[in-house]
Amino acid sequence: MKLIYAGKAKSLYELDEERALMEFRDDLTAGDGAKKARKAGKGALNAEISATFMELLREKGIPTHFLDYEAPNKHVVKRVKIVPIEVIVRNIATGSLVRRYPFKEGTEFSPPIVEFCLKSDEYHDPMVNEDIALALGVVSSREELAKMREIALKVNEVLREFLLEKGIILVDFKLEFGHDSEGNLVVADEISPDTCRFWDAKTKEIMDKDRFRRDLGDVLKYYEEVKRRISQN
Repeated sequence: MKLIYAGKAKSLYELDEERALMEFRDDLTAGDGAKKARKAGKGALNAEISATFMELLREKGIPTHFLDYEAPNKHVVKRVKIVPIEVIVRNIATGSLVRRYPFKEGTEFSPPIVEFCLKSDEYHDPMVNEDIALALGVVSSREELAKMREIALKVNEVLREFLLEKGIILVDFKLEFGHDSEGNLVVADEISPDTCRFWDAKTKEIMDKDRFRRDLGDVLKYYEEVKRRISQN
């Protein structure tokens, strides 16, 4: 298959004009790729976890690029034109937010905070407002940004409720969006412990890529636990 794109932890291959095969690799990165490692089986865990979340969003009527899961580590997806904006939804203060602003670690937000960031390793994914996004030409209109925000908040509502039933707190997460061949705005990329922060609801133990960022260890153990919990009926 023809390679379309290779990112930090996934590769995208052409299937046909409408579809692509997204392969989840075992790579782990942090700090715009400055910190790297490989964990055997990590790609398969993220592929299965993300498939579960994407199927849930589909059931709730939220449009995504996801079409099918091919075990152990692949998704069949719609080919989309990615919008180079990352949408971050924050339910609890942690990470870069408490480094950049005078928020106390663990502060809960109601309503959630939504951030738009330029998808750019070169500029370290800077936060942008509507005017900057439009001036850069990375979105077509303010309405497009508003739609991304609306969908992201709906995703947050669906995932928070689902995860809390599994004993997991959704702290924050990053979404990417794309336009399909008909011009529809859809959720793209992945939703996994690589792109979300998950805490155990009882112990507040970290269950996501922060274990790698902070050298906490047992990364795969906690990814496996997330998979186990969300797979339960």
